[in-house]
Amino acid sequence: MSQPCRDAARQHRETPSRAVPTPDAAVIDAASERLAGLATPAGALGRLGELGVWLAGVQGRVPPAPPHSVHAVVFAGDHGVAAHGVSAYPPAVTPAMVRSFVAGTAGVCVLARQHDVGLRVLDLGVDDDLAGVDPAVTAHKVRRGSGAIHVEDALTRAETEQALAVGTVVAAEEIAAGADLLIGGDMGIGNTTPSAALVAASLGLPAAEVVGRGTGIDETALVHKTAVVDAALTRAGGRVDDAVDRLTALGSADLAATVAFLVEAARSGVPVVLDGLISVACALTAEDLAPGASAWFVAGHRSTEPAQGLALDKLGLEPIIDVGMRLGEGSGAVAAVPLLRSAALLLSETALLRDVL
Repeated sequence: MSQPCRDAARQHRETPSRAVPTPDAAVIDAASERLAGLATPAGALGRLGELGVWLAGVQGRVPPAPPHSVHAVVFAGDHGVAAHGVSAYPPAVTPAMVRSFVAGTAGVCVLARQHDVGLRVLDLGVDDDLAGVDPAVTAHKVRRGSGAIHVEDALTRAETEQALAVGTVVAAEEIAAGADLLIGGDMGIGNTTPSAALVAASLGLPAAEVVGRGTGIDETALVHKTAVVDAALTRAGGRVDDAVDRLTALGSADLAATVAFLVEAARSGVPVVLDGLISVACALTAEDLAPGASAWFVAGHRSTEPAQGLALDKLGLEPIIDVGMRLGEGSGAVAAVPLLRSAALLLSETALLRDVL
């Protein structure tokens, strides 16, 4: 573990966490007043108007500036349940896709180039040594794969704390590099299973209400996947009441790092665009660890996974786009970035009605 991660892990264990700041209510009121005064019919901008107000609140300025330094980090890891028939694809796809991210040929890479979004991929728990890949990609690796959550814990408590420390450090690095908007992406075959389990545990719901088809499994596999999540929840029992224990029992290194990445962004006052199920499952846990964090999150898109919709409802977030995506990788969040930039520009550059009459 690097020294910054050791320091972050020690701080997590030994000192109280920093509080999450609250977006300035006066700024939000001023932005809402400006929106109402634009030379447009009332409500004509729809969600774009609401997003402009949100951006003003998290930036602390009216009008808001369009996000210009957007940084996405893809946290990659393998999941033990992938060997138990919960995915339409084999675990070997995970390291292959990490190499695709490095080569710039993954779907989110295409979108990131198009929308001027910086992209970084990190191996937290890929079940492969990734020989020949830039060492920076594997520098924060916690372990190879995670435990199969229906029969064992995903991580040890120490590994969970290590992964949380990584997420904290990585968010701080991206912010120090100038990020004014962050995105947490994911890569890992089988990752919708632990993510659905985290949502079920966070919301107190049965497996049958949260499990979806992930990479496109058939009905038989869906029934099996539901049984796996149900067994995982039963095995974890009351430990899920504590967010760190929940991640230890049901999560993975990449999911734990994503949680801390989201928490650190919120505590630093930097907004985040959430992606699909994995991102939103982590956001639920982040809100448990740092109440108030969700005020700094916006939902990039609506995925096809039922657990994502349930989690978004709990967080009070409405997706920006709904186009049936289920790619993961942070792709839906990156696809939403142009609309956020448009929202800021509309609130800042559209004439005020009083000035045109």
